[in-house]
Amino acid sequence: MPCSLNRLFPVLVLCFATLPATAVTVTRIDIHGVSDARLADNVRSALSLQDAVGKDLSKRRLAYLLHQANTEVRQALEPFGYYTPVIQVQRSDRGAVAAEDAESDTDTDPNTETARTDTTDAQLIVSIHIDPGLPVRVRSRTLDVAGAAAANTQVRAALALFVPQVGQVLDHSLYEASKTRVNRVLAAQGYFDADFIRHQVEVTRAQHAADIDLRWSSGPRYRLGEAEFVQTPTPIIREDVLRKLVGWAPGAAYDVAELERLRKSLVALDYFGLVDVSAPAETAQNKQVPVQVNLTPAPRSIYSYGLSYGTRSGAGFSTGFERRYLNQRGHKALAQIDWGNQRKTATVQYRIPAFAWRDGWYTASLQAADEQTNSLDNRRLEFVASRSGQYNEHLNLVASAHVLRERWSYFTVNKPVGLYQFASFVFPELRADYINVDNRMAPRSGFGGGLTLRGGNGNATGFVQLHANAQWFHGFDADSRLIVRGEAGRTFTGALLDLPPSLRYFAGGDRSVRGYGWREIGPRIRNSQGDLYAVGASNVVTTSIEYERYLNGPWGAAVFVDSGSAFDGRRADPHTGVGIGLRWRSPVGPVRIDIARGLNRPESPFTLHLNIGADL
Repeated sequence: MPCSLNRLFPVLVLCFATLPATAVTVTRIDIHGVSDARLADNVRSALSLQDAVGKDLSKRRLAYLLHQANTEVRQALEPFGYYTPVIQVQRSDRGAVAAEDAESDTDTDPNTETARTDTTDAQLIVSIHIDPGLPVRVRSRTLDVAGAAAANTQVRAALALFVPQVGQVLDHSLYEASKTRVNRVLAAQGYFDADFIRHQVEVTRAQHAADIDLRWSSGPRYRLGEAEFVQTPTPIIREDVLRKLVGWAPGAAYDVAELERLRKSLVALDYFGLVDVSAPAETAQNKQVPVQVNLTPAPRSIYSYGLSYGTRSGAGFSTGFERRYLNQRGHKALAQIDWGNQRKTATVQYRIPAFAWRDGWYTASLQAADEQTNSLDNRRLEFVASRSGQYNEHLNLVASAHVLRERWSYFTVNKPVGLYQFASFVFPELRADYINVDNRMAPRSGFGGGLTLRGGNGNATGFVQLHANAQWFHGFDADSRLIVRGEAGRTFTGALLDLPPSLRYFAGGDRSVRGYGWREIGPRIRNSQGDLYAVGASNVVTTSIEYERYLNGPWGAAVFVDSGSAFDGRRADPHTGVGIGLRWRSPVGPVRIDIARGLNRPESPFTLHLNIGADL
């Protein structure tokens, strides 16, 4: 039976279409000529050919990807300021596949020799050679904000920080980040209608130059409205108490810093588990934005328990109870007991929120302490009334009045047990604590310190004390840092021996000079068993330098040198200790375990030091 050609033709086409085509596999892409890892990474991520590595490609698909590589490399270099690169794309078997110099804009023809793919090789390596050329630099720059924000100090500061500056490479990431910073500052200052008047960057490739022209119209500045407090499920603090934290009057110029200050003040009160302060622009009426403050109470009571061990205090435990809020006026109460084999303290405290002048607390506390060691029998009762105030984000100030009653006796070979000295002192104290670090739990950059001045009369003698301490942190990279610490204190008195132990200076121990026991350094006496024990001094100076590096995830190591002394008169007797430590970034905070040895006496034993918690 004859067969029609019209019927056979589709069958033949189908047969030829299903014949296997010659396939090649790109095994690797090498990028040469780019030393900056950022550029190389951006080029590789921009290549469509990169996604095809290890896959079978048809000749047509390979030709297309090689053709696209030149354009993709060029576009990947432009964000870093390189607009005139020379690019060569080569393959392992036939040499140059594509070449395009800086002056040529001609598309590569897939059928020409430079895009040949008629190969029988099953595998090939693609090499991309890049000469970035000269970068484009900013030749001129016009930055301006017109309207109500023209004189705003925050906006002008953002413009002053704008990069790249004239003469610098046109880095797109820096340019976009600076532009975003200005937009955010405009929004933070309440210019919600701000928009661009001019938004242009002109690049002249032949001259390797760029001209930036950015101009904003700020529009009017919005205003802050009334703050509305919403406590769910039920109010726990009177609203008139919370309103004392609001630092603006309705109609004041919008400033996101005021909202953040209110949020931080509410968090610092520790009444609420969730604090949300919002003022969305879309809720504004007549350019005035109402402020919504949503508050969720935290658990009212806090119970704490713990075990402890100290070389001097022995084994012990601690327990505490705190009421976050006793009443709707926001008063707080705390009771704490620390019970050790040789040292015991009991503390009760009552706090009232204070809002006049600076946010802070009125605090009244009473502490009883008892210490019984081989050399000292000491009992102390101290009442403290204080007023604290957060002067700014970094500085906290405290003024306090102390009433101290203390009884003590040092057990010496010439002094029998039971012969006590007594002291009663009333004195004021001023303290300033400054902290400016990137992370309070584990700082890598910044400074923290404190300054204390106190003085008064008692036991027919007077005294004045000045004490300062400081810590400086410097991070070398994400896993290492340097910690430098120092302390200095001076007592001005004519009768040091009439001052009780709690008003004397000591050195040695975990946060003083490691390699020595707690209070081991300084003037010492020999007890009835013949052992030497420190009795305290009128002055103290200590210093420490420590290098810390994390090696594997949360685990790290440290080396350190500590030195210092507690001393009378003008001449110190510095004691130095060296050691190594283990570091662990635990879920509850940094854990530091140190082994140290004092260098001043050959017979000094190794000491073990354990600290848990923040560095500051």
